[in-house]
Amino acid sequence: MPLFLVLVAVPIIEIALFIEVGGWLGLWPTLAIVILTALIGTVLLRAQGLAAVGDLQRRLQMGEDPSPTIAHGAMILVAGLLLLTPGFFTDGVGFLLLTPPVRNALIGYLKKRITLVQTSVHGGFSAQGDRNRGDRNRGAGGPGTVDGEFEVVDPQPAGQDGDASGWSRPPKIE
Repeated sequence: MPLFLVLVAVPIIEIALFIEVGGWLGLWPTLAIVILTALIGTVLLRAQGLAAVGDLQRRLQMGEDPSPTIAHGAMILVAGLLLLTPGFFTDGVGFLLLTPPVRNALIGYLKKRITLVQTSVHGGFSAQGDRNRGDRNRGAGGPGTVDGEFEVVDPQPAGQDGDASGWSRPPKIE
């Protein structure tokens, strides 16, 4: 229901602001402002987006937690979408999201409202078995293990028909 209200309220607010600003300034100055804010927003978005990507790369290389940078990058992306959407209200929200203090406050608010659940999956599948245990011909036998049998249907060696890997061959035409 809140998403529905946002999807209805934002266009109504934008239309009302266009009517008010257009009545006060006129059509062409109003359109010029909308285009100018989109251009300024695009320049700011590019600069901050590149800075976020650089910070993300640095954090990953240093082995640091990249989640704050990812959160900032996501908000910069939303800000860019809002700035490219014609309208005064969306431009205002977009410019606010481009300011780091507003992003930090929003991230702090969201941290309190979001519960982090961590799931890890251990194990995997190996066609050769577990090399460390030496059981190449039998499955691991743990929960979720599916044992199966196979039969080689076409024992054509790898590398024939111009395929060096043996994974794919062109169809035989008889």
